[in-house]
Amino acid sequence: MASRPSAAKKQPAKKAAAPAKKAAAKRAPAKKAPAKKAAAKKAAPPPRPAPSPTGGIYRLVRALWLGVAHAVGAVFRGIGNGAKNLDPAHRKDGVALLLLGIALIVAAGTWADLRGPVGDLVEILVTGSFGRLDLLVPILLAVIAARFIRHPEKPEANGRIVIGLSALAIGVLGQVHIACGSPARSDGMQAIRDAGGLIGWAAATPLTYTMGDVLAVPLLVLITVFGLLVVTATPVNAIPQRLRLLGVRLGIVHDPHVDEFTEDDERYDEQWREAIPARTRRRGSAAEPYDPDSAEQEALSRRRGRPRRSAVPQPDMGRQMDAVDVAAAAAAALDGAVMHGMPPSPVVADLTQGVSVGDREETLPTPTPVPAARPKQEKLKVEVADLTKPAPEAPAELPARAEQLQLSGDITYALPSLDLLTRGGPGKARSAANDAVVASLTNVFTEFKVDAAVTGFTRGPTVTRYEVELGPAVKVERITALTKNIAYAVASPDVRIISPIPGKSAVGIEIPNTDREMVNLGDVLRLAAAAEDDHPMLVALGKDVEGGYVMANLAKMPHVLVAGATGSGKSSCINCLITSIMVRATPEDVRMVLVDPKRVELTAYEGIPHLITPIITNPKRAAEALQWVVREMDLRYDDLAAYGYRHIDDFNEAVRNGKVKLPEGSERELQPYPYLLVIVDELADLMMVAPRDVEDAIVRITQLARAAGIHLVLATQRPSVDVVTGLIKANVPSRLAFATSSLADSRVILDQPGAEKLIGKGDGLFLPMGASKPTRMQGAFVTEDEVAAIVQHCKDQMAPVFRDDVTVGTKQKKEIDEEIGDDLDLLCQAAELVVSTQFGSTSMLQRKLRVGFAKAGRLMDLMESRGIVGPSEGSKARDVLVKADELDGVLAVIRGEA
Repeated sequence: MASRPSAAKKQPAKKAAAPAKKAAAKRAPAKKAPAKKAAAKKAAPPPRPAPSPTGGIYRLVRALWLGVAHAVGAVFRGIGNGAKNLDPAHRKDGVALLLLGIALIVAAGTWADLRGPVGDLVEILVTGSFGRLDLLVPILLAVIAARFIRHPEKPEANGRIVIGLSALAIGVLGQVHIACGSPARSDGMQAIRDAGGLIGWAAATPLTYTMGDVLAVPLLVLITVFGLLVVTATPVNAIPQRLRLLGVRLGIVHDPHVDEFTEDDERYDEQWREAIPARTRRRGSAAEPYDPDSAEQEALSRRRGRPRRSAVPQPDMGRQMDAVDVAAAAAAALDGAVMHGMPPSPVVADLTQGVSVGDREETLPTPTPVPAARPKQEKLKVEVADLTKPAPEAPAELPARAEQLQLSGDITYALPSLDLLTRGGPGKARSAANDAVVASLTNVFTEFKVDAAVTGFTRGPTVTRYEVELGPAVKVERITALTKNIAYAVASPDVRIISPIPGKSAVGIEIPNTDREMVNLGDVLRLAAAAEDDHPMLVALGKDVEGGYVMANLAKMPHVLVAGATGSGKSSCINCLITSIMVRATPEDVRMVLVDPKRVELTAYEGIPHLITPIITNPKRAAEALQWVVREMDLRYDDLAAYGYRHIDDFNEAVRNGKVKLPEGSERELQPYPYLLVIVDELADLMMVAPRDVEDAIVRITQLARAAGIHLVLATQRPSVDVVTGLIKANVPSRLAFATSSLADSRVILDQPGAEKLIGKGDGLFLPMGASKPTRMQGAFVTEDEVAAIVQHCKDQMAPVFRDDVTVGTKQKKEIDEEIGDDLDLLCQAAELVVSTQFGSTSMLQRKLRVGFAKAGRLMDLMESRGIVGPSEGSKARDVLVKADELDGVLAVIRGEA
């Protein structure tokens, strides 16, 4: 009896299962393909265990080879000034060791007549190709290997050296072949080997056949000279100078710039020993030899387009130096060395070569600066009597550097070397993680039946942008609707879709890299130096998603707003901006005003010569400094309007060229105006203390100061509408947004979403003036040690010269009665009323406290003297400087309590 109900129950189950089977049959084709793929993937692993012994032997041999190569490379780099502590990604030890092994084999085959198959192979390849010059091939291979080991950080010269050596070999072997009688192939291979080899035969035979030996030899000589110039990186116009320098080094040619000292010079020998600082005397024993070639190249490349540098007048080196020249040079040297701790001027540097100082003679030449000439030089005041006074010791010894820039007067300023900033490793163009993401994206498009394909990607240091091309009649919204599915497939919540990519018919999908890379500030600045862009306001920002370095000219932005949440990379960006200015600009080019309400962010830059005032930490003083910037802007515009110029650059150039004429009787001395950069590290704190003054000053500066050479960098971690007001946004066109905590903050900074999807730690969106869409980039990073080294170098060069009127308000406080008298309770009520309502008005006190106008005015003056309200501004209400949560402390101070 029990079996029947069970059978009855099974029948409906079978009937119910029939539609399910039909539905499964319909869906079967969609599921079979993945099943077959999965089976195919699982069937692939069985053959893997078989080659494992061979793979293990290969990995062992490779590890041993690289270990020996790195050891040999370390030994070679330890000799002299090799590439020590270099990133492993830059090393070429494996290739160099291979070249050394090949050089040994070739030397054994060509020098020692090696027997056996290896010797025969060397004879066929090397002797057959190079002919009589096969003895030089091992030396050439050894030299190339040594260069790979000692200078692996200079891969950009490898192509040039290969081209030069090829041209050199072709020219020399062709001439050897012609000199040996131009044997043909019919004469046999031995005759060709006894001449220029196959290379010489291939180079000389076509020339001699078409134009004869008379023209073939000069052409081959020209090819040889071309190869030699390419290898040595010598321009044609620099050949006489290089030959002269070579003759000077070999002692064949006398250097005309090194004059013999006469009897007049010997009379000043004792005075030099007393006048030159002790550190300057000792510098000759520890300084590195001066290389004129590198100094010339560096000076020309870095100082092209800098006509604003002044130079100390140098006497004609073709005549004998007299006493007046020596005295003028000594006065110029002592002014810089005693007052600022500077090295001697260029004239003194030339004169003191070979002068005996103390008990020994300085034999190493001093680096000679190559400043750009100014059309009109100022006359130096000569005070010979000061030569007999001993000069104090210089504060610190300056590093040897070829580039010496002349500031106003005779102060010599050396820009910090880029060697103080570390180099980064080479960026990756592709990794296994990128291939996995491409496969995941393709799988998503296949599952949702979207006719789209990933056609490529560009990898940045933090984010990779994958380019997706759509098929015909496919809407872009089909891709944007899959944002969450794509994020699920690639296991990353921070997926940003760009539709379309600017300049391309493709949709961009930006996905963070699982293997992030760091962007070093030194790499970005080296690219700017290689591009020969000498503008002092060019700063390094970072690296974009396409792998290119991002730099910005603050003079063209002209103001920038930097915002982001805590820890998003805002402070690192500010450090990179300030460090870029210190590395690329002198204090004569750029002066800075740093506002740091947090008191700890910018303390590392205290005392640098670029500052026009000490770092401002008090918000009230910051408001006064902004008011001073407004006054400075008005003064600059007065000069521009008076002399008929529209931009500060045109005015400065006219001042340097002497085109600006002062009115008769004027005692003013015109000087070029430097760029003025104002950096506010935390705008929100200033807007809380003095919102009206700060906003008015910022708006006025951003509206007008572009042509006056004044630029603002405003940073805040609270990008709300009460901090970044509409007036500030309207006049600050360039924006740099780091990771924000909400969509509203992103809209405040960029006027569009996107910043809320950034991943932090330097990941940002850069929207310069005139751009329609922001650029995704990874901000550069500079360590505290690098900043300390740059700051110390700048402080050693020059002491800061501060302005006394920057943080002094324009309005003087009134003389008010400090004695409260019997009005203590009334004053406490007035303070409580003003602070609680945040409204300081004399008429309000009259109404609320029922006092007369005189009493209400006296109460307001008493509160002003105690910092509760601001100064009077006519009929406007006074600013309340105390917040409601500080009321108890204010009342305690009024009552005289501890």
